[in-house]
Amino acid sequence: MKINDALDLLASEWADYALLDSGSGRKLERYGKYRFIRPEAQAIWQPADDSLWEKTDAIFIPQRSESGGYWKFTHPINKSWHMHYKDMTFKAETTGGRHLGIFPEQAVHWDWIADVIQIANRPIQVLNLFGYTGLATLAAAKASARVTHVDASKKVVRWAKENQHLSGLDGCPIRWIVDDALKYINREIRRGVTYDGIILDPPRFGRGPSGETWKFFDLLPPLLSACRSVLSEHPLFIVITAYAVPMSAISLKSVLQEHMTGLAGRYQAGELVLREESAQRLISTAIFVRWQAE
Repeated sequence: MKINDALDLLASEWADYALLDSGSGRKLERYGKYRFIRPEAQAIWQPADDSLWEKTDAIFIPQRSESGGYWKFTHPINKSWHMHYKDMTFKAETTGGRHLGIFPEQAVHWDWIADVIQIANRPIQVLNLFGYTGLATLAAAKASARVTHVDASKKVVRWAKENQHLSGLDGCPIRWIVDDALKYINREIRRGVTYDGIILDPPRFGRGPSGETWKFFDLLPPLLSACRSVLSEHPLFIVITAYAVPMSAISLKSVLQEHMTGLAGRYQAGELVLREESAQRLISTAIFVRWQAE
């Protein structure tokens, strides 16, 4: 078993997204042709260029709860618009929370997943749990994998299907499932279904379609145990991304290692980061761990 040092992964190949500036607890970003200001607790420094903040299309105003708040629009914008990453096309829109349907920092995972699948040069079955709007799913499918995409929200699964169509991937074998992640994978165990690659993006807290409660620290270990049970005889990869949890990448790697005992492979763990265009400062957005078979 090989274990790499922690590292930062920087999403640097975007044309339709940019972190323009940050500071005073906020970040200024460009999503397509629109500019947004959103909260960013880590940006405790001062903005590098005040003039950049003068032209803004919408500002997210946080309220007391962790994700609560509302959008204040300073200019009219389309309800939704299309964005591109390399040869993928997908929809962005302002949601009821602070998100816009895309986590740009995860582009480094999309590229890695596609590369690992293509290099394997064999049929690959991928399971994407907490799949959100499906960009990791589309990256895997475009690389020739058969993908099962699971999310508890009907709305985001519909959004993911729309992204499949926008990207011209209607013919790709993708199964779209609305279900609680842990319930679904336990049924797959009973059915004897296996996967060569697993993508996990578990929230800190969430609700399943039937009111199931997801709590990261309580349920991640049993989820990883279940994931190990559905790995194929020759698994290819696992990637986990975690947002807003009081946990280090080292700890996330350790819990994955505990459930991967006996499987030889290479680990990478660290932070997903974005770099400002203004002062070139880095902002950490999430922690991650990736395992790839030797």
